[in-house]
Amino acid sequence: MRLGIFGGTFDPIHNGHLIIAQEALVTANLDEVWFLPTGQPWMKAGTRISEAKDRIAMVELAIESNPAFKISHREVEKEGPSYTVDTISAMRQQEAKGEALFFILGLDSLATLHLWKQPAALLDMCYLIAINRTVNEKFDKRELDRIRPDAIEKVEFIEGPIVEISGAKIRQRVHEGKPITYWLPENVERYIGDKNLYRGG
Repeated sequence: MRLGIFGGTFDPIHNGHLIIAQEALVTANLDEVWFLPTGQPWMKAGTRISEAKDRIAMVELAIESNPAFKISHREVEKEGPSYTVDTISAMRQQEAKGEALFFILGLDSLATLHLWKQPAALLDMCYLIAINRTVNEKFDKRELDRIRPDAIEKVEFIEGPIVEISGAKIRQRVHEGKPITYWLPENVERYIGDKNLYRGG
């Protein structure tokens, strides 16, 4: 099975995430995409994120109508900071053993891949699917040479639809009392309202 892994804080998950996942599923001929809400992302140390139970609930609501979309609780159940290389390694030994793994990320994240923990080891364990997420987003493929000379061979670049929605924008709009209709699935919007998320400081 060709299995896509899509990590993120998903605070909240929104239509941009869902479009990226669907584009990766179809373009890279994946069988499933597993959404992987992060526990304590090391690159966002010191950043306040919503409780894991709320982020998980929102992902579950957002993907419930798509049988090819699943969720993994692996990182939110882990104590301490989360590193992609450790997560993928554990998955390959357990729930995704024997599967061909494809880690989905944006071009912005790919540009900083050399700063991640053991990026060369990560490329040994999975392929990467890189998707542009904003207008005029550029990536110098020579950046991958910082990891290893053949790194580019492990990356598939996808030109996805540009949907400039972000969790930060949604949180800000909710805080300001502005509508978020059509920014995310209706059931996720209702959840945010019911749980009174993002209205605080």
